[in-house]
Amino acid sequence: MSYELTGKLVAKYDEVQRTATFKTREFAVEKTDDIGGRTVTNYVKFQSVQDKTAIIDRVNIGDEIKVFFNIKGSKWEKNGTVNYITNLDAWRIEQVLKPGADKGTTDNEYMEPLDTFSATPPDAIDDLPF
Repeated sequence: MSYELTGKLVAKYDEVQRTATFKTREFAVEKTDDIGGRTVTNYVKFQSVQDKTAIIDRVNIGDEIKVFFNIKGSKWEKNGTVNYITNLDAWRIEQVLKPGADKGTTDNEYMEPLDTFSATPPDAIDDLPF
């Protein structure tokens, strides 16, 4: 199942080569919601893996983005201790553009697909889980 979250990019980290054949890259998004008349801000850390580590390259800190991701979980046991790990695996990013923002008008906002920001050719992108 795929999920999405829209927010402001607040951090992006260097790519990490975990093993000879596996690499990851993390980034964080600030998500602000108004709940019951008060503002709640959450910070969500995502990871991208393998050929998707480059999807964050062409967006900048402070940009409003929409992240498409899957939730992956694993169970880890060592010395009789059990730990559960959850990862938010990002596989696509779209930049939120606000037309007229330079003129002070933000009546309509739309998403600009960043297929060209993917490490694979745009015609090869088919990450839908169904």
